[in-house]
Amino acid sequence: MRAIILAAGLGLRLQQPPQQQFPKCLLRFQGVTLLERHLRALRALGVDEVELALGFQPEQIAAELDRIGWQPRPSAVLNERYDLGSVLTVHTMADALTRGGDVLLMDADVLYDEAILQALVAGPSTDRLLIDRDFETGDEPVKLCLQDGVPVELRKQLAVGLQYDTIGESVGFFRFREDTARRLAEIVAGYVTSGREHMPHEEAVRDLLLEGGRRYDVADVTGLPWIEIDFPGDVARAEHDVLPRLAQSAGVAR
Repeated sequence: MRAIILAAGLGLRLQQPPQQQFPKCLLRFQGVTLLERHLRALRALGVDEVELALGFQPEQIAAELDRIGWQPRPSAVLNERYDLGSVLTVHTMADALTRGGDVLLMDADVLYDEAILQALVAGPSTDRLLIDRDFETGDEPVKLCLQDGVPVELRKQLAVGLQYDTIGESVGFFRFREDTARRLAEIVAGYVTSGREHMPHEEAVRDLLLEGGRRYDVADVTGLPWIEIDFPGDVARAEHDVLPRLAQSAGVAR
């Protein structure tokens, strides 16, 4: 099993002055970056093969890896057009997606309890999604909708009349079996060749889920603390609401 961590974005919505901008995976909580927390959490669960999808200021991420001396050092692939959509970033990781074995596809800008990642990686090879049914309504969360346990939508905005019996927020972490990861790479390549490289990668994942022919496990992580960090208010919530609730901060002693 390998993990692909998507860490290419600029993070404009954090509203930092240009001279102070840095990759969001380098946000620090209790003195530990999100990147180090990801690496520690993955190692604790036996995942040492990690590939980073980089874009904005990759030298800062390289410096962080030097600082913590992480070994084996994660490999990195650079998306020079990180200003476009994240689907292009996933496309740059085609080799990692298609090399064989289960693949974890993870957003880098998430602070989370290690139990969430454990729910994703536990057990034999599978396709697995994560859902949190306790979420704030609105246009920002990526909603995962299920009907009889089958994914029927993965989007921020839902179509009127959509039929579902379960709705929650997608955590932004996915696990794909070898053949499913290869199919995702094909879908993503289609986006790029058809001029849709500006799209978010969740749209390609949505296409994968809705084309049918596969069974997806859905792990319910409702009640476990986590937050995706997009806005300044998210940083404050991470520090004051999420961090105190973490049973264990991705393997970092508190």
